[in-house]
Amino acid sequence: MTEASSGRRAAVPVQEDFIEQAAPFRAELIAHCYRMLGSVQDAEDLVQETYLRGWRGYEAFEERAALRTWLYRIATTACLRALQNRARRVLPAGLGAGSVDPEVDIDSSKAGFPWLEPIPDTFTPEAAVTAKQSIRLAIVTAMQELPARQRAVLILRDVVQFSAAEVAELLETTPAAVNSALQRARAHLAEVAPTDDDITEPEDRELLSLVERYCAAFENGDMAALTALLQADVKLEMPPYAVWFTGRDAVTRFLAARAFTEPGAALMIPTSANGQPAVADYRRDADGAMQAHAIHVLTPGEDGIAALTVFLEPALFDVFGLPATR
Repeated sequence: MTEASSGRRAAVPVQEDFIEQAAPFRAELIAHCYRMLGSVQDAEDLVQETYLRGWRGYEAFEERAALRTWLYRIATTACLRALQNRARRVLPAGLGAGSVDPEVDIDSSKAGFPWLEPIPDTFTPEAAVTAKQSIRLAIVTAMQELPARQRAVLILRDVVQFSAAEVAELLETTPAAVNSALQRARAHLAEVAPTDDDITEPEDRELLSLVERYCAAFENGDMAALTALLQADVKLEMPPYAVWFTGRDAVTRFLAARAFTEPGAALMIPTSANGQPAVADYRRDADGAMQAHAIHVLTPGEDGIAALTVFLEPALFDVFGLPATR
């Protein structure tokens, strides 16, 4: 411990010093745990555990490693321990082939799978292209298919940008084992990884226009307007329903029958999740109030919207900082 740091510890109570020094890393640790677990709510819980463990152990922390590295060690260990007793989180497309029949019975497919959750962009402040890629729904979903330690290696090396030696020390293994795991993980993700050109910014004018037209289509009950926004090979997923749809015809026919209502019955609020455009969907109840209904995450493609992932979970509105009723 340096003389300066020793003096600081003497002047400031240890726990207060930890809170001050560790606070700047909270957002990136939540993003890290989310990539590991696929759930922002679980990620917040484990970051809370990480800070509690760090707070308790900070007095013995001798700064042999950077505080950030130490916190990542605690958080990663907590994630790996949690994953030992949990099934991996999925989206419907990971369970089987998509349906082209818009009249299929979706209600019987409602199941208690541990579904992947979206994460608001406010939780993911990273600016690097690699970090933005690795938070997209397709990438996080693919990460969940990796063995837990392989997943940790990939995230720590390619997202957090730790060296092989640092990751090896953190995971108590060898640099050679880290490099081997990294190679296998990269090969798996290469099939779904977006290119740099696919990474869009929330302020992109074309993207903002797309989202505005998407919201207007739902609010006005205008299926023709929505159809014009969708790629021919668009897919629609709606957890907690295991059934999902593929192809513009099946998607639009299903939405027309099950999701669209008369004009004024829906209120769509633009937001963002997983580095992608998103929309908070409110529906009018019998008393005229707008109630939280679903979070839509849009995946833009070359010719329009390539995928719609509609999370039918009103509890997510609180995670996004949105009211349940408007």
